[in-house]
Amino acid sequence: MRTVYVNGEYLPEDQAKISIFDRGFLMADGVYEVTSVLDGKLIAFDGHAERLTRSMNELDMRAPATTEELLEIHRELVRLNDIKDGLIYLQVTRGSDGDRDFAFPDPETTAPSLVLFTQSKPGLADNPAARDGIRVISIEDIRWGRRDIKTVQLLYPSMGKMMAKKAGVEDAWMVEEGFVTEGTSNNAYIVKDDKIVTRETSNDILHGITRKAVLELAREAQMQVEERNFTIEEAQQADEAFVTSASAFVTPVVEIDGAKIGSGTPGKLAPRLREIYLEEMRKTAI
Repeated sequence: MRTVYVNGEYLPEDQAKISIFDRGFLMADGVYEVTSVLDGKLIAFDGHAERLTRSMNELDMRAPATTEELLEIHRELVRLNDIKDGLIYLQVTRGSDGDRDFAFPDPETTAPSLVLFTQSKPGLADNPAARDGIRVISIEDIRWGRRDIKTVQLLYPSMGKMMAKKAGVEDAWMVEEGFVTEGTSNNAYIVKDDKIVTRETSNDILHGITRKAVLELAREAQMQVEERNFTIEEAQQADEAFVTSASAFVTPVVEIDGAKIGSGTPGKLAPRLREIYLEEMRKTAI
């Protein structure tokens, strides 16, 4: 039985409750973050806290706690649930004023809801997908236009995961106007002639915390990085491909729409980036 956090209380998960009028439930009016835990420490917490603040600001949502308070809650949940390797999910919604209405409730009189829970993932950094790579299909990107805000509106990404599952592969890359935007829960990259190519940040993609760190580390390692759009056809002709996310870190992609990438096995660059990233994150974990 996990201990979870709900609006100021640490509770057994079967005692956790949120109002049926909460706008996160009724309107998907909420934002979230997922922070990895390795060896009992938080990975890239400051980056996730900064992006959470940005998401709330973009939606005119009142913050339920300070960054320092959120850090303490994260650490307490790690302690209470004895998490060695795993994830901490955090969600903030606009709360409820006791009824359903399209208009936002008054932020001065309506407190936002704050929920956190842990997921234990032993061996998180040793996922077989990092060794073997994953296969993806391409799907049309029909999400709303503010993908830079990490909202709980995840129905279409969930549908994309199910499309991939039905096709017998692990994930899907979304395509808009002929160009790859991102994966269902990750940022997408290709490698050609030792150059890393990934879409530049904009409202079209999530500004990944892992993405930012990986690109910084790649440049420090004298790897070439080019931020621009690329097509599925270009990806299929690439030497390597990979994805990044808070839980997948750096994971190779070995097949796109049935076409093998390179030799059809992970190349050299993505595994090396994963190694560099995990080494640095463990050094800076808190």
